[in-house]
Amino acid sequence: MKSDSGYNDRVVCILFFVVPVVMLITGYIVYPYPPSMVSTYLTFIPLFIGLIMLGSGFYMTRDNKKSSNKVKMLGWGLFAFYWAMQPTHLYYPSHDVFNATVCIIGVFFLFYLAYHEWLSLTSSDHPRFLDWIAGATFVAGAIYFVIDTEVLPLLKTSLIEMVAEQSASVLRLFGLVVIRKGANIIYNNTPITIIFACTAIQSMVLFLGMNSALRDVEPRRRVAAILVTVTPVYFLNLLRNAGVIFLVGAGYVSFEMAHNVIFKMLSLLALIILLILNFKLTPELYDEITSIFSMFKRKGPLEDLFRSFSDKVRR
Repeated sequence: MKSDSGYNDRVVCILFFVVPVVMLITGYIVYPYPPSMVSTYLTFIPLFIGLIMLGSGFYMTRDNKKSSNKVKMLGWGLFAFYWAMQPTHLYYPSHDVFNATVCIIGVFFLFYLAYHEWLSLTSSDHPRFLDWIAGATFVAGAIYFVIDTEVLPLLKTSLIEMVAEQSASVLRLFGLVVIRKGANIIYNNTPITIIFACTAIQSMVLFLGMNSALRDVEPRRRVAAILVTVTPVYFLNLLRNAGVIFLVGAGYVSFEMAHNVIFKMLSLLALIILLILNFKLTPELYDEITSIFSMFKRKGPLEDLFRSFSDKVRR
């Protein structure tokens, strides 16, 4: 029995490292840069099926935990495969090594979540945070990618142009003369283009997903937490866009300094403050987030391997 157990543990450890690597190589081959329209549409298959399976597993948990684990395990695997196709597209055309590297690490992390669903299948231990993170990913991912991939035509363009007009309106409130042409805002003959990332949709769906998945929290507190985080994010983002346009158009700083340094730091500070406020309203969210770190302490073949490696390094 021990030898069989040891063999199975080794197989699991090998698969954990091999499968994500195979995914990344396959993703590089089937989704090259620059992408064709067909290859782009094909990436939607693992993306949306993976998200649907995560959502299904989240809602199945109370009725059938084992089936829920299986569905979420497959969901994380498909979602990981979608991200395995993205590193080259994050690297090109701006040669962004950081984002591409984070994406590659993310593939292994998502597969690690799939591994923990498998671990829950083989034991009586079922951490609650596994349900929460699946539900949060489903809600946030479904909303974000439906807009980003333009499953609903014109929604993405309409959102960008609405944010562009409102950002321009903020500048007009201060008596500045600005012109908006579609997604472009011109101030002092300096054009700034509002893109999808400038809508702050990522931060808003993140707060929406994290709070929506707290199903043991009464709806009143969940709605309150969503309102006090999503609403400020939206309006603060308009101020951020207006600030970048003003500083660059007035010639005070470069676009890179205004966008990537000054307002990125201010945005990070604002998100931290809003997250702390979220914790005040729903302490359960803090518990779920901190519980993620406890998965490294679970008893499983990978954890045994990591502990063994750590012990050898210390010696």
